[in-house]
Amino acid sequence: MNARFGTGSTGDQTSLTVNGAVVLADASGALFWPDRGLLVVADLHLEKGTAFAGRGTLLPPYDTAATLARLEATCRRLAPRRVLCLGDSFHDQRAGARVSADDGRRLAALIQGHEWLWVVGNHDPAPPPDWGGRVVDDWVEGPLVFRHEAQDVTPAGEISGHYHPKASVPTRARRVGGRCFITDGHRLVLPAFGAYTGGLDVREAALRRLFPGAFNIVLLHRDRGYAFHSTHILGPDLANTGTY
Repeated sequence: MNARFGTGSTGDQTSLTVNGAVVLADASGALFWPDRGLLVVADLHLEKGTAFAGRGTLLPPYDTAATLARLEATCRRLAPRRVLCLGDSFHDQRAGARVSADDGRRLAALIQGHEWLWVVGNHDPAPPPDWGGRVVDDWVEGPLVFRHEAQDVTPAGEISGHYHPKASVPTRARRVGGRCFITDGHRLVLPAFGAYTGGLDVREAALRRLFPGAFNIVLLHRDRGYAFHSTHILGPDLANTGTY
C-alpha cells in the first residue's frame, strides 16, 4: 500500500523513493526493492540473549528463533532473489557457536535459498564463516549504496542500519511509538530487525546530524506501517517543513 507522508496513513508496505529508486518499507522492518528482487534487513543481533546471559543478565533465550521466524516469513511473502544483511547480524564474534542446531539449520536453509550478502558491522566485523553467504564491506547497486553505518558525508542513495531508529507520535488518544524507517529522500536508515534490539529516538543528536532538515518516517506498530512527516515528531518550529 502506498502512503502519502504526513497523513498518518497505514499499510503493510509504504512506497519510498531514495535517490530515484522506488523501495518498499515493509511492516516487518525489512526494506524491499521490487525492481531488483532485493530484500534488506539490518541489525539482526542473533544470540543477543545468550550474550547477555553470559554477563549475568538473564533474558529468555529465544531471540534468534523469533528473529529467524520473522525473516523466514518475510522471505516467503516477498520471494526475493537476493538478501542483504546490513551488519550486526550476529551480536558478537562468538554468536555462531551459541546458535542452536535447529536455528542453525533454519539459517542455513534461508542462505541456501537466496543469494546472500553479509555487510560487515561493528559487532560482527566478519560473520561466522560456517553459515555461507558472501561477506562485503558495502554493496553498490544502481543508484543505491548499502553499508552498516551511515557516513557523515556520503553520496546520495545511502541505505544503512546501525542506529536502530525509533519514534513516537502523538495521536488524539495517546502517543504511539515503535521502530521506524527514516529518510529524507537522499539517504535512508532501517530499523533494527532483531527481536531483542533497542532503539535510538529520531530526535537524538546522532540521527539529527544525519537528517538536519525535513525527513519522513514509517513507524512500525502492531504489524502495520504508519507514515509521518518530521513535523509530526519535532513540531513546526524544529523541523523544516519541506516535503520529499
